[in-house]
Amino acid sequence: MSLRTRTGAAGRATRTAAQKAGRVTRKATHAGGAGRSGLGNLIELNAVNSAGDALIAVALAGTMFFNLDVKQAQGQVALYLLVTMAPFALVAPLIGPALDHMRHARRVAIAGTMLARGLLCWGMAGAVLHKDPLTLMPAAFGALVLSKAFGVSRSAVTPRVLPEGLNLVTANARASFSGLVAASVVAPLGAGLVALTNAGWALRVATLVFIAGAILGIRLPSHVDTPETAHEPGPARATGRTRWRTLLRVGPVVGEAIRANAALRAFSGFLILYLAFLLRTKSFIHPVSPNVALGLLAAAAGAGGLVGTALGALAKARAPLAIVFGTLAITTLTAAVCAVFFGLVAALVVAFAGAMGQSLGKLSLDAIVQREIGEEVRSSTFAVSETIHQLVWVIGGLVGLGMSIVASNGHIALSIVAAALAATMVALVYRRATRRAVRRRRGHPEGEPTAADTA
Repeated sequence: MSLRTRTGAAGRATRTAAQKAGRVTRKATHAGGAGRSGLGNLIELNAVNSAGDALIAVALAGTMFFNLDVKQAQGQVALYLLVTMAPFALVAPLIGPALDHMRHARRVAIAGTMLARGLLCWGMAGAVLHKDPLTLMPAAFGALVLSKAFGVSRSAVTPRVLPEGLNLVTANARASFSGLVAASVVAPLGAGLVALTNAGWALRVATLVFIAGAILGIRLPSHVDTPETAHEPGPARATGRTRWRTLLRVGPVVGEAIRANAALRAFSGFLILYLAFLLRTKSFIHPVSPNVALGLLAAAAGAGGLVGTALGALAKARAPLAIVFGTLAITTLTAAVCAVFFGLVAALVVAFAGAMGQSLGKLSLDAIVQREIGEEVRSSTFAVSETIHQLVWVIGGLVGLGMSIVASNGHIALSIVAAALAATMVALVYRRATRRAVRRRRGHPEGEPTAADTA
């Protein structure tokens, strides 16, 4: 058999496999009426977005901008944590309100974030090759800001494409899961491309990915854009729930969900830094090497995130606030038990629980905001929520960094964190019980629950 024949056969086999994979993927993303409503298209767009972000992360992993390792000095890691807050300085005050004003042209806004990142990737490719930090750093910062802007837009759009019979937690989980799968597949491919060529080529491929995303964004169904006089569909409008119209009054349900998720995010940030530095000490992880222990920690956290997303996809409950409270309770209990039996296994278990809680809690919070917040300020609410949660994640990380220096005893450190989580849980439950008691004293009929009680 000639080389040309073998090459042609290999090409046909590859094309057939790709077509089969495409059909399977389309069937999964369009299941449950998602194809007819447009949710399937949004899920696929989120996968493209995650693939592009993964290529950027892989390409910049070894550059002067992102070359930070957990083995570096604590001061450098603390600086990195503060740098991660920089994009959110624009997301909350500028990007969120801008997206609210563009809710009648959301497809254009979504496609614009994709196209702009594609152009920035092309510029970063040249900057990486020429070692030009003056171009690389602003472009990378812009890509981070636009990535957050896409996430805010996707979350705000989801209720517009929700099919009948599917709850918001499940819809959000499907989109998140598609992003995780896409990033998991593309990241090693991008790493291989960087190893064979250079980071510039990975960024050029990212440019093509984002251009494809811009096309998919424009091709989203027309009802993604909200007409000026249209009423928002869904249970919030059908049952007469109050639409909270200002960020100063988001309502008790959204406020409680944000606080509970803030606790989960702070706990996640704490665990990442505290356990990463603690696992470097051979006396603690004997006879496992520090590198193996760190690998196990990363695997446990990754598995927790996947499990949390999968649970969200399988969730049939229509009470996302109950999911948030339940997640916080389970995470608190896990932290308390692992504080008593602290060791390598306990560290892996609590890392798994922390990642799962952060993932599932975020999905439920998104569903609450999508249901309770009016479209006129929904993007702004998501932007503020993301900023708050990134801030507390950084604070949690800095606390973990400090405790890894002054409190190397995992029993004590986890006990303190578990107590803080328990206090947060008690405060939230007490606040909710007090609100219900006030409603009863005012004579509100028990048979007529409000959004705050049914969430």
